[in-house]
Amino acid sequence: MRHLVTGGAGFIGSHVAAALLERGDTVVVVDDLSSGRQENLDALRGDVHVVRGDICDPDVIAGAIRGVEAIVHHAAVASVPASVADPARCDAVNVHATVRLLVAARAAGVSRFVFAASAAAYGDDPELPKREDMRPLPMSPYAVAKVAGEHYVRVFAELYGMRTMALRYFNVFGPRQDPKSDYAAVIPKFVSTMVASGRPQVFGDGEQTRDFCYVSDVVDANLRALAHDGARGEVVNIAGGTAISVNDLVAALNDVLGTSLAPEHREERSGDIRHSVADVGLARDLLGFRARVSLSEGLRRTVEHFRSRG
Repeated sequence: MRHLVTGGAGFIGSHVAAALLERGDTVVVVDDLSSGRQENLDALRGDVHVVRGDICDPDVIAGAIRGVEAIVHHAAVASVPASVADPARCDAVNVHATVRLLVAARAAGVSRFVFAASAAAYGDDPELPKREDMRPLPMSPYAVAKVAGEHYVRVFAELYGMRTMALRYFNVFGPRQDPKSDYAAVIPKFVSTMVASGRPQVFGDGEQTRDFCYVSDVVDANLRALAHDGARGEVVNIAGGTAISVNDLVAALNDVLGTSLAPEHREERSGDIRHSVADVGLARDLLGFRARVSLSEGLRRTVEHFRSRG
């Protein structure tokens, strides 16, 4: 089967592409390397065709989609701060390019389309756990764009019979996640700092909670969504289903590293969500998905990856 993975040089996209190649599928990767990395593409092994280009360019889409049977769409402005700084660019990439890709997919007879959505859709709604039927409360252009993408995915299923699904990722972590970006996620920042015996910076009191999911489990969710014959534009939480505080995350990393590094607390950031944990019942019932890699095991693998890179 021939798949198109947009954003395939990125953190999650490159893992999805690698899994598809490993099972013998053909993969086309589209990425402009604005946030993805060449080394992630170099790590891919198998029948892979790389198109370096902007997903907003119709000619890039037209060339990449030829002969494709399924699409996994991860190309995006994937940062809340970046979206706040440039809402128009976020809209162009995360909304308009998604619509163009869906239109091209329908015209080309592509029947399956999996969209990388985000738990940012829930905003600061205090209700826990987060359920897919809760009203979205996006608090950034990034979140607005991801919610719009979800609706387009659903509409294309309802109007045109495409098999589509939107996977709402919570806090994904693992190898290939960039710790050096200005918008890096918390785990790669902590790991890269603590491996070098530095104190991790924690904003606020550290009692805010998050729901972490190791990247191989997210890949499994994508493969299950692609295989689901009854997909009709559903929005599905993909997460571990367990909350952990940032302070406990630091403690868990100290256990893995054999260190006792105390966090360095900084002023709380405005707009940060206090608590987040997913209801993963729909993922279980619809896809047979459950997170299989524990937080401690995922942290161990992530630390090994960072150490192997020197």
